[in-house]
Amino acid sequence: MSNPLSIRNITAGLMVLAFAAQAQGLLSGTEDAVLTSAPAVPPPIARKQPAKVVVHLEVKEVVKTLSAGVQYTFWTFGGDVPGKFIRVREGDEVEFHLSNHPDNKMPHNIDLHAVTGPGGGAASSFTAPGHTSQFSFRAINPGLFVYHCATAPVGMHIANGMYGLILVEPKEGLPKVDREYYVMQGEFYTQGKYGEEGLQPFSMEKAVKEEPDYVVFNGSVGSLVDDKALTAKAGETVRLYLGNGGPNLISSFHVIGEIFDHVRTEGGTEINQQNVQTTLIPAGGSSIVEFKVEVPGKYILVDHSIFRTFNKGSLGILKVSGDDNKDIYSGKQLDEIYHPEGGAIQSVETPKKSEPKKVVLSTPQMMEKGQRTFTQICAACHQPQGQGLAGSFPPLAKSDFLMADKKRSIQIVRNGLQQEITVNGEKYNGVMPKLDLDNVTIASVLTYVRNSFGNKGEPVTVDEVEDSGHGK
Repeated sequence: MSNPLSIRNITAGLMVLAFAAQAQGLLSGTEDAVLTSAPAVPPPIARKQPAKVVVHLEVKEVVKTLSAGVQYTFWTFGGDVPGKFIRVREGDEVEFHLSNHPDNKMPHNIDLHAVTGPGGGAASSFTAPGHTSQFSFRAINPGLFVYHCATAPVGMHIANGMYGLILVEPKEGLPKVDREYYVMQGEFYTQGKYGEEGLQPFSMEKAVKEEPDYVVFNGSVGSLVDDKALTAKAGETVRLYLGNGGPNLISSFHVIGEIFDHVRTEGGTEINQQNVQTTLIPAGGSSIVEFKVEVPGKYILVDHSIFRTFNKGSLGILKVSGDDNKDIYSGKQLDEIYHPEGGAIQSVETPKKSEPKKVVLSTPQMMEKGQRTFTQICAACHQPQGQGLAGSFPPLAKSDFLMADKKRSIQIVRNGLQQEITVNGEKYNGVMPKLDLDNVTIASVLTYVRNSFGNKGEPVTVDEVEDSGHGK
């Protein structure tokens, strides 16, 4: 017959060992990982002890929009590109379940750069359609890590969108910020050229030559604009978890009008740079950047290999609301005619502030000024001959939309445009930011565009711009 006292002593001893193990981070509870689709990020981890974290991730091959009018068969982790954001804590035991949807045509696996072990889990997670694989790993190194498919041909699986980020938070956590976002760059290689409509197949030839037709954030052209733009309020601190799925190009990530206060390069946990303008993110790599937004407005996220932004799609928007801070940024204070010859302007009496001198230009002068303005500001998007970019920037050449309504054109140039429009029978839904041009410049550039690229129309006068109700 058992001795009750001995049983109690053994039980008590086991409890002591259990509590000791838990205190050392060797034993704790089990929880399901919170997974989010870009640009959302799971909440910071509040617990102070490691846990067993269970991740369920499904591979799906889906047809989705790559650009306006352009469809592509994406291979995805979780139905989106990039794959779901995974957030765990240093010391966690991660139990990983990878499911390959029965409707898929290809076997897939996952290589997590956060894994210490052969293949990053790739061999253990090789999964045929209609099957689920399971493996576990200990998250022993904190940092922001890429994961991707590593099934042969590896480059093709990655190029079709099979990549994402897993954050292993350091045990002490990361400093608190107001906003966190998930942004990941990737390239797509299509048999058709950029903007060619229809369902576009993958081009192995272009991928091997490293000549992508699309370089985008979060899986498609326009994924971070309009109502999908990132948001913040003036005075807040923003943290971006940045990744580069590649498979080939290095990203030169930059936010126009902002400076990164802190950068954790290559996804490490230490702040190793401050006051950075542009940070490099290698293919298969990451970076964590933080910055305080001081001034309201629209900030453009770009790959500063800049033709990728304006010709291949790597453009996003961060909308910052709040009150102006003129001490930091004044906005435009002056725009006047520049006379490099100097002589003529010296004979003109300086007008009183209450009665500003009205600038009057002849039509040839307006055409000349308008051409300069178009070349400097407009041509990057609408292209040098006004032909536009299919699916992104509408054509100005022989544009029925432009020529149909002069007043509407004035409003668009002055205030920008954020809505779907139809130009020459094609739909466009991009972003034209407010350019903050003066009346003379608006009248000049519209006069030039309305009488160039196959267009022929009446000049736009300064009076017409002023009469539109919001003249400067």
